[in-house]
Amino acid sequence: MIGAVIGDIVGSRFEWHNHRSKDFEFFTEKCFFTDDSVMTIAVADAIMKADGDLSVLSDYAVKSMREIGQPYRDCGYGGSFFRWMYSDDPKPYNSFGNGSAMRVSACGFVAKSIEEAKALSKAVTEVTHNHPEGIKGAEATTVAIFLAKTGHSLEEIREHINANYYPMDFTLDEIRDTYEFNETCQNTVPQALKAFFESTDFEDAIRNAISIGGDSDTLAAITGGIAEAYYGIPDEIKRDVPQYFKDSPELMDVVNAFYSKYMR
Repeated sequence: MIGAVIGDIVGSRFEWHNHRSKDFEFFTEKCFFTDDSVMTIAVADAIMKADGDLSVLSDYAVKSMREIGQPYRDCGYGGSFFRWMYSDDPKPYNSFGNGSAMRVSACGFVAKSIEEAKALSKAVTEVTHNHPEGIKGAEATTVAIFLAKTGHSLEEIREHINANYYPMDFTLDEIRDTYEFNETCQNTVPQALKAFFESTDFEDAIRNAISIGGDSDTLAAITGGIAEAYYGIPDEIKRDVPQYFKDSPELMDVVNAFYSKYMR
């Protein structure tokens, strides 16, 4: 799950200033966490509070996303999600935005089967992004993480995604010069997955995601969650993360609790 947070932080400075190359300084003082990290952490919190009871997970997802997310009013929420976040009566709004996919990595890490991965993803997604494409993007991300953490090869994961979710019939080199900013699942999740499929290690996956431009923080967050499940994260990269949360220690407290509970 911290892989998604790392991707978000690294990609944050490139969202509006795309860098179409893999050659850049990984962490800098210009990096920061955005709504992608906040919501990833909120979903992890909801999963811990539901404690295996799928019947209450959606309710906890709403509660955790709003309680954890409301203090971060300026972290980058999209317009519809912002209204949901601060509404007196939050309801799903038929979204297929890529926000559904960037926040679900914890689901893939805790799932014990591919069926459970799908169910967890749907429960935390449909409270906002209940459009079929929104649910699909989140599910594809969660399933990729589940397959990665359970020892499947890059090729096996790619084949599963290609057969069940999105065609993987392009390369990053083919789209790098023309890919544009896009906030939909259907034009973000396939590209984020391809960044993972063309990678050689965790850092390379993040660099791949950044290198194609677009919605850089969200692309790298999606890629980062999958890459963590497959490669793990080097200690020297993990050590740099807490500095970005020095003014928000409560967020790191959730991260640490999640890893202590599920990933020891």
